[in-house]
Amino acid sequence: MATTTTTTSRALALVLLLCAVSPCCLAAVDAGGKAKGPTPSKDDFLSCLAKDIPPKLLYAKGSPSYSSVLVSTIRNLRYLSFKTVNPVYIVTPTEIAHIKNTVLCGRRYNIRIRVRSGGHDYEGLSYRSESPEPFAIVDLNLMRSVRVDGKSRTAWVESGAQLGDLYYEISKASPKLAFPAGVCPTIGVGGHFSGGGFGMLLRKYGVAADNVIDAKLVDANGKTQDRKSMGEDHFWAIRGGGGESFGIVVSWKVNLLPVPPTVTVFQIPKTLNEGAIDLLTKWQELAPALPDDLMIRVMAQGQKAVFEALYLGTCTTLVPLMKTRFPELAMNASHCNEMPWVQSIAYIHLGKNATVKDILNRTSSIRAFGKYKSDYVSKPIAKPVWETIYRDWFSKPGAGIMIMDPYGATISALNETTTPFPHRKNVLYNIQYITFWFGDGAPSVMPIKWIRDFYAFMEPYVTKNPRQAYVNYRDLDLGVNKVPAGSNVTSYIAGKAWGERYFKGNFEKLAITKGKVDPTDYFRNEQSIPPLLTMVA
Repeated sequence: MATTTTTTSRALALVLLLCAVSPCCLAAVDAGGKAKGPTPSKDDFLSCLAKDIPPKLLYAKGSPSYSSVLVSTIRNLRYLSFKTVNPVYIVTPTEIAHIKNTVLCGRRYNIRIRVRSGGHDYEGLSYRSESPEPFAIVDLNLMRSVRVDGKSRTAWVESGAQLGDLYYEISKASPKLAFPAGVCPTIGVGGHFSGGGFGMLLRKYGVAADNVIDAKLVDANGKTQDRKSMGEDHFWAIRGGGGESFGIVVSWKVNLLPVPPTVTVFQIPKTLNEGAIDLLTKWQELAPALPDDLMIRVMAQGQKAVFEALYLGTCTTLVPLMKTRFPELAMNASHCNEMPWVQSIAYIHLGKNATVKDILNRTSSIRAFGKYKSDYVSKPIAKPVWETIYRDWFSKPGAGIMIMDPYGATISALNETTTPFPHRKNVLYNIQYITFWFGDGAPSVMPIKWIRDFYAFMEPYVTKNPRQAYVNYRDLDLGVNKVPAGSNVTSYIAGKAWGERYFKGNFEKLAITKGKVDPTDYFRNEQSIPPLLTMVA
């Protein structure tokens, strides 16, 4: 009897799910819970999914829970607009078999798949499309386990985990272990690692992708692969080549790295009257040359600059180091905040009153509309330029913020071809430009105009040929993929417009690898790697 009830419930759930997208499905369930009326076509994508995936994990557009699942990790409110092209289906897998089935069904019925882990992608390409073609998303929110092995100093982390989940589990295993990834705890592991991934440990240990030692993915043929079976070129590509182009990475094995039991954080704001411009001008050359235990980044906005630091050590040794290397900042013991490394994650992102458990909150504090861009700087920007930035640009309507992360030390020591993330030698620092606003419609005009105009103004002062950008700060202003007439794969030549900015010379190898592992370009979005099937002269 129990088996019959379960089977009937499953059939009922499937019929209701199919009804959500089928206009011809009327009065499809009788009083006894048995299906009647039209039978779902054998060629239906959703029917294919439901053969091996519980209906409770499938959401069709128009079903009651579809909207809440879709918006659950949309971080940029720009893409909650009714104009946004949303997925026709959402799949929320709980095991790798569900992902394999989704890929196989998608291939069979010509439904493309996009993949979402944390939803922080700035252009929303993990859950929306610029064109009206039907697509489904695999939302990895339910696949977020973290398994830490303190003895081997490694961890397996699923792509649906957020950085806060990873950091918290590491701290439970040992207060002397850490992982070099982003500052924001709600960032999804899958997309972050796929694009490189850096944070306050970048000068000590490089980017997250540098410290990935294995992975499990579902490829474009629906097969499960690990590092050994996929081969080194494929494994190279997923560690910094941008999310989703080379398959769906289900989980990552990472090396955990040593940190002292006590680290020190400081945040020192300086106004223009307090010499912010002189300090910022000196910081450009100083910060990349400091010992690798010290990271000082800058947030520039309005009429001030905030110097924020993480030091892998105590205040006792930090203060004399700062007095020797950066006396102009006037840092002293009163600025020190000593804590375990994991507490620094909460402190830097959420403030001094945040607890370690706060980094497990999966609800982002970001509830705004935003536009983002990025740059790399290889030569110091002159003081008069900074004066112009503060005088003319930070005072304009819609003005946003510049966040600058210094390079040097470990992140710059590797060859730029070691991983697809190429921003290594000869980089002083990265710039992230952010502008945000609240409300819809007209308020967006000035912020977007500001960031685009400011980006144009900055061109003479940043890297050239190409002007570099960071793929995890995705920016569709740089270009989008094109599918030539008569073809069903994206153009490599057109893709170079944006691809070489993100990946420099690594773009060609990425495209060649894409041509080997996904020659039909199944995993595709507006800035996915195009397959290079033959060498281009």
